[in-house]
Amino acid sequence: MKKSHLLLLPIACTICGAGPGPDASIQLDPRAFQFVRETDERFQSFQIGMSHLTGGETWKSYEPSKTEGSDPQAKNFDAVREARAPTDLANVRLRTLASGLAPFYVRYGGTTTNSVYFPQPGEKAPAAPPTGFQTVLTPEAWKGAVDFARAVNAKIVTGFTVSAGVRDSSGGWTPRVAAPWLEYTKSIGGEIYAAELFNEPNAPEPGHMPKGQTASAYAADFAAFSKFMREFAPRVKLAGPGVATLGVPMPMPQLEEISAEQYMAATPRPKMDIVSYHFYGAIAERCAPPTSPAGITADKALSEEWLGRPDLQLQRFRALRDRFAPGAPLWLTETGAAACGGTRWQPTFLDTFRFVDSQARMAKQGLDVTVTHALISGSNGVIDEKTLQPNADYWAALLWTKLVGKKVLDAGTSPSGLHLYAHCQKGVKGGVTLLAINLEPASKVVSLPNDAQVYELTAPELQSRTVLLNGTPLALVNDRTLPTLKPVKSRGTKLAVAPSSVNFVVMPNAANPACTL
Repeated sequence: MKKSHLLLLPIACTICGAGPGPDASIQLDPRAFQFVRETDERFQSFQIGMSHLTGGETWKSYEPSKTEGSDPQAKNFDAVREARAPTDLANVRLRTLASGLAPFYVRYGGTTTNSVYFPQPGEKAPAAPPTGFQTVLTPEAWKGAVDFARAVNAKIVTGFTVSAGVRDSSGGWTPRVAAPWLEYTKSIGGEIYAAELFNEPNAPEPGHMPKGQTASAYAADFAAFSKFMREFAPRVKLAGPGVATLGVPMPMPQLEEISAEQYMAATPRPKMDIVSYHFYGAIAERCAPPTSPAGITADKALSEEWLGRPDLQLQRFRALRDRFAPGAPLWLTETGAAACGGTRWQPTFLDTFRFVDSQARMAKQGLDVTVTHALISGSNGVIDEKTLQPNADYWAALLWTKLVGKKVLDAGTSPSGLHLYAHCQKGVKGGVTLLAINLEPASKVVSLPNDAQVYELTAPELQSRTVLLNGTPLALVNDRTLPTLKPVKSRGTKLAVAPSSVNFVVMPNAANPACTL
């Protein structure tokens, strides 16, 4: 029998054995965890940027040889962008990785969506975009996107063009692009689940949106959009306002001085089936120095202040939803560590703490769906777009899909340095999945009344793309096969949570009465 890797690396599975004395342990009773709320079954969802379909430009990946904050690219906006060819969404490895995260919503979105051209019926896709547009989405590329979603059990969320090319003589929105786009989608057996009219109306880029768009102009456009959609595609849910928000405690000149409340309260009042917003915790170093008030440095990646940044905007939009669209689902339709293409360490295990913690804390506080930007990208994708290999967050997302159900439980108050969250175990009556995120370089002890199956994620170094599951490196078996995710059974009821680790602790025999199937 092969010698266990755990014996060679004892800290890699310290959660599975006895730790410090009982005085230091945290007592938990998963059977008594109270039901909090229920999320969408596709709570954990992902974005594929529209430029993956059209080609265009994207944020340039960081140079590995550079140290944080020293990249000269950050001094020149043009130098931080690079060309992107359309992505082959039929790639076998990509579909294998994406299927492992199903079911989810796939949002084909981003700034490119605001100014994309889709050909009219019978028109050959032009080589260059017509006046009033920035890029061209060919029917073939859109069919590839629809086929991808179908193949990986994802429902499509997208947006529609709002640039000058779809405006009438008075500047109002028309379905010049939306109508043939939707008609073609129907013709190939595709379906769009939800749509936002604007991608970030408060963060316009030249050529992508009307200049000086006011809240009242937004409301008029949304009214025209709603009328068209109710007649042409009544099953599609309409989401908005989809504004950009940041976790930095200062106003950002990139954002218009129009609040989400102004968009939602404008006349005629937008009627939204889903209330949506975007959130990034900071600005990446491509656009702001990491040490500036708008930036974030790696040494703060495990701080309570950084991890807590999503809370304020979530609370704000929950209140706006209750005021303007009571009962509507609340969706975070684009999110990640930092705007401007992600942090330097986002592909590494250091970001996995934020990734899991933000999903868990927002699920508990009232979010129904979170759409991570991105499924595939450079520095901020759970899958690297150039190699199509998993980045560190992918493995946590895979465990979330496998183990975390949509019913949220209350695991009680988290002790210092150890964040605890709980959900009903996915697919197991009475089962509970405990998320134990140890932010500190010392172990923590949790006492449980039940035996547990432990999925412990660690890394050789915090800023490593290699992730260990119970001490064993995770990797694809081949392009068609994901690794088997095997837990380690706990020995006794005292679980020592390893230093700097993210843990999914599964208790199928917890007998929690809220966890019905």
